[in-house]
Amino acid sequence: MCGLTGWLSWRRPPQVGMVEAMSQRLSHRGPDASGIAATGPLVLGHRRLSIIDLSAAANQPMWDASRRLLIVINGEIYNFRDLRGELEQRGVHFRTSSDTEVVLEAYRCWGVDFIARLNGMFAFALWDEPRQTLILARDRMGEKPLFMAEDGEGGLLFASEIGALTAHPAVSRRMDPRALGQYLALNYTLADACLLAGVTKLPPAHFLMLDRGRQPSLRRYWDLAPHFRNKARHVSQAASARDLDDLIEDSVRLRMVADVPLGAFLSGGIDSSTVTAAMARLAGPDRVKSFSIGFREESFSELAEAKAAARHLGVDHHERIVEPAGAPDLVRLVRAAGEPVADSSLIPTYCLSGFARESVTVCLSGDGGDEVVAGYETYAADRLRHLTRFLPAAPGPLAARAVEKLWPASFAKLGMDYKLIQFLRGRALDADRAHYFWRTIFAGDERIALLRPDRREAVLALDPFTSFAAAAKEVADCHYLDRAMYVDMKTYLPEDILVKVDRATMAHALESRAPFLDHRLVEFCAGLPVDWKMRGWRRKHLLKESQKEHLPAATLNRAKQGFSAPVARWLAGPLKESARAATLAGPLTEWVEPRVVESLWAQHLARRRDHGLKLFGLACLGLWLEDLAAASPAPADLAAGAA
Repeated sequence: MCGLTGWLSWRRPPQVGMVEAMSQRLSHRGPDASGIAATGPLVLGHRRLSIIDLSAAANQPMWDASRRLLIVINGEIYNFRDLRGELEQRGVHFRTSSDTEVVLEAYRCWGVDFIARLNGMFAFALWDEPRQTLILARDRMGEKPLFMAEDGEGGLLFASEIGALTAHPAVSRRMDPRALGQYLALNYTLADACLLAGVTKLPPAHFLMLDRGRQPSLRRYWDLAPHFRNKARHVSQAASARDLDDLIEDSVRLRMVADVPLGAFLSGGIDSSTVTAAMARLAGPDRVKSFSIGFREESFSELAEAKAAARHLGVDHHERIVEPAGAPDLVRLVRAAGEPVADSSLIPTYCLSGFARESVTVCLSGDGGDEVVAGYETYAADRLRHLTRFLPAAPGPLAARAVEKLWPASFAKLGMDYKLIQFLRGRALDADRAHYFWRTIFAGDERIALLRPDRREAVLALDPFTSFAAAAKEVADCHYLDRAMYVDMKTYLPEDILVKVDRATMAHALESRAPFLDHRLVEFCAGLPVDWKMRGWRRKHLLKESQKEHLPAATLNRAKQGFSAPVARWLAGPLKESARAATLAGPLTEWVEPRVVESLWAQHLARRRDHGLKLFGLACLGLWLEDLAAASPAPADLAAGAA
C-alpha cells in the first residue's frame, strides 16, 4: 500500500521538484520510503508502505533490469506468486520477491492483457520507454484511487489523492457545481464527477493508454454485468454454500500474504466474523489479532457482539471505546478524505485504523459483503416497495409528513422514524429510482430550497440519479434486487465505502484488505439466484448457510447494525460549535441559503427532526471549502465557483 504521483508532458520535460512536492503530500500513505524517477516526458513519484519484500530493492519507482519499463503502484497483487511461477517457467529471472516486479515482467510477457490476470487492489502507472506509452490502471472494484488533472499545457498530472494534485498551480481551486449537486444528494460524489473542478477519476476496471502522437484511449478490461445477466447453473443450494465457503477461505488466504504483522477488523457482524473465522482456520486463532471500537451510546456500539464472536473463534481480541471528546475533529477528517465523504462511519473507521496500527500494519475487513450477498436494509425496502407497488401512491408523502410531525427524533442509529419517513417518501417511485432515493440525503425539493437562487441552475443541471440509471441500464433485464446490488457496486461501494476505508486507513499508514471483493467471489455471487442471496426477508441467506459450521447462531442471526458514529447526538453536543460555524459562515454561504441551514439546526437541536446526516454533510463541505480557500493562491476563485 502506497501513494503515487506523476506528471506526463509531451511538450517539455516536467519539473522534478513539482512531482517531489506532490509526493510529499502523500507521506502519510507511505512513511517507509520515497523515490522519484524522471525519463524524458515523464516524472513519477512514490511513497512506500512496505508490506511485501521489505528490502530497499523493492522500493519504487522501479525499473526493470533492461531499464525499458518503469512503474509505480499503489496496492497489492494477491496472486503475484502464481504469476511469478508462470513467468519463471518462461525463463524470467527476478531480482526481488516483490509483487511490483511481477507486474513489470507480466506486462513484458503479455502486454496490456496482463491486467485482466491480476487479482488484487491496485492503481498503477507503467511507462514503456521504447513505445513512449504510459498506462494508468485501476482495480476491478475501485479499492485504490487514481485522480487526474490537466497541467494547463496538454500534459497530465495524476496522484492517489486530490491533495497531491493541488500542489501543482495549474490545478483549479474552484468547485464543480455538477459534483456539488451529487454531494448534496448523497454526501459523496460519483465516478463521473469531482468537487474540485477539472479533476477526474480513472474508473474502476479500466486502464488509460497515453501514446505520443495519439489520442488517449480509455478501455474497460472487466465487466461484471454478464455475470448478473447469465446466471450460472448450480447443483444445489447446499453445494453452492460449500463453494462460497471455499471461495471465501481462498480469498482470505491470498490476503494473508505479508511480511509484516496483520490482523482483522471485527464488528461481530457476519461479514467481519466470516473473514476472522477463515483467518483463524488458516493461521491458528492464537496468531490472529482482532480489533473493535465502540461508543458510550448503546445503539451505536457493537463491542459486546464483537467480543462474543472473538471468544467463540479464540482470537486475540482488542477493543477501545471512543468518547466524544476523543473523537477526531472534523477538520482532520476532512483533510484525511481529500474530497468530502460525509459518511458517519468515517469517524469510527478512522479511529479503528489508528487503534489497529498500534499493533499491525495490515488488517482484513468485511467490506463488500453487504453489496455482494445482499446485506443492506435498502434491499428489504426494495422488496417492500415491490410488494406494495399496487397500493395508491398519494398517501405516502402525506404519511411521511405526519410521521415527521408526530414522531420525535430518536437520534438512534438509523432510527425507525428516519427509515419510515424515507420509505414513505420513496415508495411510489419506480424500482431503480426508489433504490436511489433510499440513499439520498437532500431530496430534489430540499436541494432546491437549500441552494442560493443564483447557484441553482448550475448545481441542478445534472440529476445525480443519471449515474445510477446508467448502471441499472447495464443489467436492465435482471431482477430488481440484482439491479440494486449491481448499482450499489458501481456507485455506493466504490465512491463512498471504499473511499472512506482507503482514506481512513492510509491516514494511519495502515493497509486494509477486503476478501469479499475478490473478483472470483464477486462473480460467483452475481451468478447466484436472487432468492439464495435474499430468502424472503432474510438477507445474506447463502452466506449464513455457508458459515453454519464456523460461527455461532447468535452471529448468524444477528440483525444488521452498520458501522457508524452518533453524529446526530454529537452535532447537538461536542461538535455543535465547529459544525455550526462551518455551515453558517465562510465559503459555504456562497452556495447555500444560511436561513435554510439555520432552520435545519433549529429543528435538529429541538429534536423535532433528525438532520444529523444533512448537517454532517454540510459541515464537512464547509470545512473543505475553508481549507481549500486557505491553501489557494487566489481565494477569490472560490466565490466564482464555475460561473
